[in-house]
Amino acid sequence: MSFDFDYVWQILPVLLQATLVTFQATLGGMLLAMILGLMLELLRRSGIPPVVYATRGVVSFIRGTPLLIQLYFLYYVLPLYGLTLNTLTTGILGLGLHYGAYLSEVYRAGIDGVPKGQWEAAVALNASRSHTWARLILPQAVPPMLPVFGNYLIAMFKDTPLLATITLLELLGTAQAEAAISYRYLEPYTLVGLIFLVLSWPSASLVRLLEKRINAENRNGR
Repeated sequence: MSFDFDYVWQILPVLLQATLVTFQATLGGMLLAMILGLMLELLRRSGIPPVVYATRGVVSFIRGTPLLIQLYFLYYVLPLYGLTLNTLTTGILGLGLHYGAYLSEVYRAGIDGVPKGQWEAAVALNASRSHTWARLILPQAVPPMLPVFGNYLIAMFKDTPLLATITLLELLGTAQAEAAISYRYLEPYTLVGLIFLVLSWPSASLVRLLEKRINAENRNGR
């Protein structure tokens, strides 16, 4: 089958519009993952044994099961119990829950990297727990985590095609729909691959530059 450039120009606007849906799912999922990841790590550090064990169990369960299964559960099983969400909300929730479990480990590493003396200083100054976390610990822990957050953001972006399995017409889902109408598969799937490549490559380069900058700042700080 020859590559039809006329067909490419015909479907390109539709695919670019679907790319916006992909961006919405990615950014919404990443924001949710960052919030949930921090909440999970704080619960794991609560010092309350039932909460600690339950949080560890939830994180292990989410990390140990495929994202696709989690999406199916949210979209097909929850409605059986009266909780029905639209496809975009389901996609954001699924991505957020899945990556939130992984980001909780990133938060753990970042928080553990804060020098012990900072915690002792907070105790000596009689700082409240909330003040200690918000003004002392997290501002030091988060910057080294940013490159890892960026890598997970790119990974999440490349996982959005799985949302097509729950009928969300993101980039891949739209390409599949177009291919089903025209019976031409070469052009839609080639465009999808190129769009993902064009968007992921600069993002990966920015993450590497950010990582180098943070490492240089850490070396200079020493």
